Amino acid sequence: MTTIRWGLLSTARINRRLIPAIRASARGKLVAVASRDPKAAAAYAREWDIPLHFGSYEAMLASDAVDAVYISLPNHLHCEWSVRALEAGKHVLCEKPFALSLAEVDRMIAAARASGRVLAEAFMYLHLPQTKQARAWVQAGRLGEISLVRGYFSFRIGDRSHNIRLAPDKGGGSLWDIGVYPISFSQFMLGATPERVWGQAQIGDTGVDETFAGQMVYASGAVSQIGCSFRVPFYTMAEIVGTEGRILFNRPFIPGYDDVPIEMVWFPAEGDPEILTFPAENWYLPEVEDMHAAILDGKPPHVSLEASRAHVQTALALYRSAAEGRPVALSEITP
Repeated sequence: MTTIRWGLLSTARINRRLIPAIRASARGKLVAVASRDPKAAAAYAREWDIPLHFGSYEAMLASDAVDAVYISLPNHLHCEWSVRALEAGKHVLCEKPFALSLAEVDRMIAAARASGRVLAEAFMYLHLPQTKQARAWVQAGRLGEISLVRGYFSFRIGDRSHNIRLAPDKGGGSLWDIGVYPISFSQFMLGATPERVWGQAQIGDTGVDETFAGQMVYASGAVSQIGCSFRVPFYTMAEIVGTEGRILFNRPFIPGYDDVPIEMVWFPAEGDPEILTFPAENWYLPEVEDMHAAILDGKPPHVSLEASRAHVQTALALYRSAAEGRPVALSEITP
């Protein structure tokens, strides 16, 4: 096998980010899309010039024409369809959040190991050069001892009617939807899982958290502060603070929507700041190429299954802390 034939398991809006990346990749080809509505699948295939369309998810998983699937289904369906895809012999790139419980995560990991197929969480920003460069600087000690990591992500939900992000039975909530970005950022930069967390949520009229603030404490003594919201205008940032300097990101998690450049600014303890600028186009290509390297070359995925499990465990601890009004140790969160 020299080319990976991709299928899209759903017609979700996020697909339009991955489609150009698959088509721009050196070893990937987009061949199929599936929907539970045959007419929707056919219309989507025409719109995006996709050769094959299937009127059910099961039909695409049964097809020999597909090697790997991108799962962009609602959060509560990630585990079920990842497992079913793996059992059908497909490699899986699953959108974040990976799952909604540790039991689900462990079931997905077990299915991947039993099938011998690649399973990875789609955190595209973790594959970007600015993210990797910052991590390399942290590891090399350029920032000194890390004391603080901060991350924030927000956007305002306009039309609230039938918005899946506000549905508690479908894994809705700002922490699951966008708070997992600063969670994963902190754990990637610090190379560890926090020992204990505090969380505070503002619950909306549907019963999900529409704003969430959290603090995470690591064994090293470093602290991570995160925030996310559906109630305020779009904003995203991240910062890493060390004894020898700090790094500030203006768009750490998603591409820009305007003419503001994507920047990573290095503030050394002594000397002038250094501004590094990065292109905004095709942010999703590196994660697609990472999947190809894992499938075709046997390389470990950049986002490990252990890291994805830690993302879910930390989010669950933050949710418990907010619900119970107390600090929660991660050791309390078990399958």
